Amino acid sequence: MANNRGPSFFLTLLFHLLTISASFVQISSLGFGINYGQIANNLPSPSRVVLLIKSMNVTRIKLYDADPNVLLAFSNSNVQFVVGLGNEYLANMTDPSKAQSWIQQHLQPYLSQTKITCITVGNEVFNTNDTQLIMNLLPAMQSVHGALVNLGLDQQVTVTTAHSFNILSNSYPPSSGSFRQDLLQYIQPLLAFHSQFNSPFLINAYPFFAYKDNPSEVSLSYVLFEPNPGSIDPNTNLNYDNMLYAQIDAVYAAIKMLGHTDIEVRISETGWPSKGDTNEIGASPENAATYNGNLLKRIEQKQGTPANPSVPIDIYVFALFNENLKPGPASERNYGLYYPDGTPVYNIGLQGFLPEMVIASSSNGSAVNFLACIVTCFISAWELLRL
Repeated sequence: MANNRGPSFFLTLLFHLLTISASFVQISSLGFGINYGQIANNLPSPSRVVLLIKSMNVTRIKLYDADPNVLLAFSNSNVQFVVGLGNEYLANMTDPSKAQSWIQQHLQPYLSQTKITCITVGNEVFNTNDTQLIMNLLPAMQSVHGALVNLGLDQQVTVTTAHSFNILSNSYPPSSGSFRQDLLQYIQPLLAFHSQFNSPFLINAYPFFAYKDNPSEVSLSYVLFEPNPGSIDPNTNLNYDNMLYAQIDAVYAAIKMLGHTDIEVRISETGWPSKGDTNEIGASPENAATYNGNLLKRIEQKQGTPANPSVPIDIYVFALFNENLKPGPASERNYGLYYPDGTPVYNIGLQGFLPEMVIASSSNGSAVNFLACIVTCFISAWELLRL
């Protein structure tokens, strides 16, 4: 059948789509953040990742460093960044002058055009068993915060650190959550820092690990947010229908046990691997799709946990891409929502798009790239309809 839709039709449709899309990006975004790790040698350039993030409608990214290429690529975008200071920086960051120099070199040049809201000082430091590193953590955080104050940036950028869930000695029932005794001398003053400066307490929580280690005792439905009877906390009579919420409330209980009720717990990492070694039970694309898909539905509903129902969960999913150079078991290289070529590892409805080519960046590079993405799509559609 002949197609009577000529160039004018597509130009008109393109105009309307651009108008709608521009408004949509500004007013509508998914309520989760995503970890953008780069331990790989096959990832797309940051300028192309801008397009993928825009098409996913994600507005929060967590980095493990302060990669200038990424921060520049996202100039004038609507994306908020958490940047990271790796554990290798902690000794230097205890020196206030070095902390200020780092901020002036790695943060300040980008703040006028890229939204940077938080610095994580170290990652899972208490999991290292490195006493000197552990002792340097709080002084480094204090120096970084002090430098932000000196530069007039402390109201714009907060300071925190991310912890492994293993810092808890007990997490069941959630109301009995408690920190490891050997860490209390470090965690107590750290909580005072969070309370004083109103910064969040970050936890990397992975129900996958609990299931992998004990699949005969841990219900797969419970860890995947699937329908299940749940678990009753005998102290509060609250019912938990998934493990992640129980883990979050266990952290809140541990913090409360040390005298604080004014610190917000956020999940800096959670996810599920799509592939693993033979002993990594549960690592599959089906389970990964179920976990992340159901998690996104909970986030969209702005759910709180049973013990904190009025506080919507704040979560950064791990991770944007599979990272082929990560050490450790196979699962470590297979947490990505996307392959490096932009193909979804599984479908959870994010509809991300990574074009083969992008238009060169301008002073408003992210907007140009986003429009380029739409133009590319329409050109392809037009060509198909002409056939």
